[in-house]
Amino acid sequence: MIESLTREAVKNVIEGKGAGERVPVAIHFWNGPGAFVPEQIDAVCQIRDRYPSDIHFYSIALPEAYKAPESDSKYRWINYKDCEDTDTAGALDSNDYISDMESEIDLLIENMPNPYYADLFAHVEPNTDNRYAVCHWWYCLFERHWWLRGMENALTDFYLYPEAVHKLYRALTDFYKVLIVRAKNELSADGIFVSDDIGTQTGPFFSLDIFNTFFLPYYRELIEAVHQNGMHFWLHSCGNIKEFLPGLIDAGLDVIHPIQKYTMDEKDIADEFGGKICFWAGFDVQQIIPYGTAEDVRCEVDFLKSVFQRPDGRLILAAGNGITGDCPLESLDALYESCYEK
Repeated sequence: MIESLTREAVKNVIEGKGAGERVPVAIHFWNGPGAFVPEQIDAVCQIRDRYPSDIHFYSIALPEAYKAPESDSKYRWINYKDCEDTDTAGALDSNDYISDMESEIDLLIENMPNPYYADLFAHVEPNTDNRYAVCHWWYCLFERHWWLRGMENALTDFYLYPEAVHKLYRALTDFYKVLIVRAKNELSADGIFVSDDIGTQTGPFFSLDIFNTFFLPYYRELIEAVHQNGMHFWLHSCGNIKEFLPGLIDAGLDVIHPIQKYTMDEKDIADEFGGKICFWAGFDVQQIIPYGTAEDVRCEVDFLKSVFQRPDGRLILAAGNGITGDCPLESLDALYESCYEK
């Protein structure tokens, strides 16, 4: 039976203090059985159950746009107006909860949800076996921005309403900093894990100047807050983000996911940034998992290990994003088996 790695072993890998007996693995987070057809769920669960996740995830639910929990009617992002939630068949990035950035931003900030919401951690699964634990929520700065404004509006806001963008990111940063302290004090978390897809398949979403002006100062502040509380900062960011990595590393980012295949060259990234950051290397879920053979999967895991693994650690393995139901069970089994091989 495979045993999960200890908290200290994972910390050492992240901080470059030793590779340990095997590479830490955290695939379970990206492999939900519900993505598969009902006839396959039992088999997926059996595969998952044969292997321990080396990372424990405290996945917390941040406020929704208009819909608030019964325990706190104000625990929602849009507190200054009452509207029906626009959760329709439309595209996720077409929402315009904040329809007028310039006139509404101050109202949004004056009516922010309470980060001390009593039930923030009510439904997290307890960490009972001394595993390294991260507190996780989706959407940080850019993703929260476009989710509230819609993608087209968000991308133009940097030019049309720069002051309002700074106000939004300032308010979000202050909100998240409270969550960081609570995660440490109430959960004894070892890390904070957030998402911000700031890259596309072919390049960044915006220029380096936009990144340095609107993002890096707030990320630096968040990372500093995490470090002050004795934790690591983990970031998921899809797409080609190579241009932004030097700034994030300089700001102290500890773990980056996924170094998305076919958007960046893994060897190039490892050569330039290896030893400066821990790679939570994400196995390709767009082509190899759904269309490759089980042997293709094993070869790709070997490739990721050979590229990113270092004597001092700095590598954790996972999927690059959520594994979808078109993944053959043989390939899923091969992915787990290969990742846990010493």
